[in-house]
Amino acid sequence: MKAKSTSAKSTAALLALGIGLAAFSLATSAQNGDVAVVVNPNNPVTGVSLVDLRKIFAGEKHSWPGGLPIRLVVRTPGCHERLALLRLLGMSEGEYKQYRTGQLLRAEAPSEPVEVFSNGFQKEAIKALPGAIALMDSQDAKAGVKVIKLDGHLPGEAGYPLH
Repeated sequence: MKAKSTSAKSTAALLALGIGLAAFSLATSAQNGDVAVVVNPNNPVTGVSLVDLRKIFAGEKHSWPGGLPIRLVVRTPGCHERLALLRLLGMSEGEYKQYRTGQLLRAEAPSEPVEVFSNGFQKEAIKALPGAIALMDSQDAKAGVKVIKLDGHLPGEAGYPLH
């Protein structure tokens, strides 16, 4: 009888541990999927609306409050952050490239976005460009960049809209 009781307790403990790990994994996955909006650390902006973020990355908004020119820093095609950018704009990769090229040809955009291959290069570009803004995996948005709120929420918070 004692062996069955110990076995049942072990099974219950393992089941509880498994449920706890699964819950932790789901919570971590949700947070890991968030894409942070990051700016140069000296930028006084602390938040932006989703509508304004779309305007910024669509090249329709060219300066921060106070007149500092916005500089877009984007990741290369195929990465998590680039896919979030395309979802934000509601465009495919081809449509995005065509759209940006058209803006440059019509002189509707002051410059082409700075396109980088890694989060490391992205961080360096953000630090070097005073008006820089980028989308970065929330787990990589650490020292050297400033994470700003999106619609009043930071990555990992309930209601954060960019995944």
